[in-house]
Amino acid sequence: MNVALLLSGGTGTRIGSDIPKQYMEAGGRPIIVYCMETLFLHCGIDAVQIVADGPWRELLLGWVETLADGKCPSAKDKFRGFSNPGANRQLSICNGLADIRQYAEETDYVLIHDAARPRLSEQLITACLDAVRGHDGVLPVLPMKDTVYRSGDGATITSLVDREQIYAGQAPELFRLGPYDAANRALLPDRIRTIHGSTEPAVLAGMDIAMIPGDEENFKITTAADLARFRELTSHLQHS
Repeated sequence: MNVALLLSGGTGTRIGSDIPKQYMEAGGRPIIVYCMETLFLHCGIDAVQIVADGPWRELLLGWVETLADGKCPSAKDKFRGFSNPGANRQLSICNGLADIRQYAEETDYVLIHDAARPRLSEQLITACLDAVRGHDGVLPVLPMKDTVYRSGDGATITSLVDREQIYAGQAPELFRLGPYDAANRALLPDRIRTIHGSTEPAVLAGMDIAMIPGDEENFKITTAADLARFRELTSHLQHS
């Protein structure tokens, strides 16, 4: 079984809105719905678990119904429920993993994605599922285009970093459920709060993580400029 864990518990404060960015509208629907549709439609995804605050769950359930009545007939069957957000992103993942363990097996896979990356493609999901064979997980990455420097004090350059060995990680990230859950639990209760990327616990636990090419279009909406970019893209789609 391949279970998608969609993270939608963030507050998105950097975007300057009272509404979390994933629930702001673009192209006539909340940003999160774009990810939901892609995950529900993908034939390799068997179940979807969503991390979301209570006040937003009714809205999301309504969209599950809407998608099921439209392009995604299997949406209601694939949707398995909500998980509570944690104090940070990784603790939200821990909550989602605990709920997924109620219906999935140790040898199943969990695909972790952010609702704030609405440009998730079917092709990238498929690439993750194909690449995981023989590995414990998969991380899509982008090469560094700019020269990268190291600074010890944040004010002066200490050294040059070889950008050929540096990559920017993306979502979705795919992991074998049992080992990945154990890797996260090993960091509880305190160290888990210092984790910033989903793959960090897997690397710390020595899991074998394969890298695959990421997707430049799969950008994360973090700032108002990112939101404007996505709204422009959805506007073009509506009129094409």
